[in-house]
Amino acid sequence: MLDVDAAEFEQLVAEALDAIPLELARVIDNVVILVEDEAPAETPDLLGLYEGTPLTERGGWYAGVLPDTIRLFRLPILRICETYDDVVDEVQATVVHEVAHHFGIDDDRLEELGWE
Repeated sequence: MLDVDAAEFEQLVAEALDAIPLELARVIDNVVILVEDEAPAETPDLLGLYEGTPLTERGGWYAGVLPDTIRLFRLPILRICETYDDVVDEVQATVVHEVAHHFGIDDDRLEELGWE
């Protein structure tokens, strides 16, 4: 497995977030992005996870709530990558995938768009 420490991995996540087009980045709302070493025990191969209420489902009731969470799992990503460039690409793809869920885009639509 490649050795990319937590700080370097977080930098790759930051770069992936910076690559999101500004018009989309501006509407990301009430979401925190976390990097964790491992995925939950029941889904150990999971690369990322969005937890919250997608923008498309928020209504007048959505106020004063805790932020949505996007979690990226460092070690599962590193385990599927053979090169550093693979890590960069996988981090980018995982960030796009989870941010898309924040925008209300489901896995079927992501697959249609080539992100699955």
